[in-house]
Amino acid sequence: MGIHEERARAFFQGVPLARKDGREGNKMYKETKESQWEEVVRFHGHICGGLTIGYKAASYAKKLLGIAKAADEEVVCIAENDACGVDAISVVLGCTVGRGNLLFHKIGKQAFSIYRRDTGESVRLVLKKLPRPMDKEDAKSYYLQKMPSELFDVKETTIPLPEKARIFRSKTCAVCQEETMEQEMISMEGQLHCKDCCKPYNRFQV
Repeated sequence: MGIHEERARAFFQGVPLARKDGREGNKMYKETKESQWEEVVRFHGHICGGLTIGYKAASYAKKLLGIAKAADEEVVCIAENDACGVDAISVVLGCTVGRGNLLFHKIGKQAFSIYRRDTGESVRLVLKKLPRPMDKEDAKSYYLQKMPSELFDVKETTIPLPEKARIFRSKTCAVCQEETMEQEMISMEGQLHCKDCCKPYNRFQV
């Protein structure tokens, strides 16, 4: 068993983690696991299979990449879904939309690409198929009981690390007169329009 798996097992199951001095070092892992899981559940509002998937993916990424909860943009997540697990990603990894380090590649997969900016290291965690058909409650129990290595395939990321979030100037929409990020506006007939005020051009949608 590699050190990543040993630490992950201690984190999720509270088993003793052997230290170089021979003492058990699992107390920190167990306390962190309990308090952080409770924080995740409070934030999301309930326990479900999807939340558990995101929690274990985020915690697994912390162990594999040696990262802590982000204070700014030092950790980046690209989620391939917008399901319950994303809330756990935000709580555990500190990745949020407003902070600019939570991005979406929405293709409907239970997969998360996690990046560490300072070293360039990254992993893509992809949820494995259930071993047999299960209802929602059985699936939730399964995800709660299993180790991350049993739940996820660890793959190389396929999307390059995105640049840091930039701040753009705001311009006034020529139609509604509302201030809009310049990057998101469309030029029509020599004037800038927000997307809501642009007339659709559907000539080729036949």
